[in-house]
Amino acid sequence: MRTAKYQLGDLVRHRIFPFRGVIFDVDPEFANTEEWYEAIPEDIRPSKDQPFYHLLAENSEGTYTAYVSEQNLLPDDSGEPIPHPDIDSFFVGMEGGRYVPRSEHAH
Repeated sequence: MRTAKYQLGDLVRHRIFPFRGVIFDVDPEFANTEEWYEAIPEDIRPSKDQPFYHLLAENSEGTYTAYVSEQNLLPDDSGEPIPHPDIDSFFVGMEGGRYVPRSEHAH
């Protein structure tokens, strides 16, 4: 099992599709439904034995949550905040170009 390349609070963008997001959870390997996996076009279907990331995501249509394989993510260096309505549930704010998870924040 590999170590996840990205951490909670990291800003990322999708390698193929035009969306970006912030990581709010990480699965060490694929942990979604077989139905979800089979819905991905075979020519771009990722391997299951890699970290998968839960994102609070945004694109030109709006905000949503996404589940993305590590191989399909790139760092998002824009420094632009993600205008997702659930941001405050997971993060206390931005610091140094990434979001600070509530779990890391000293109460």
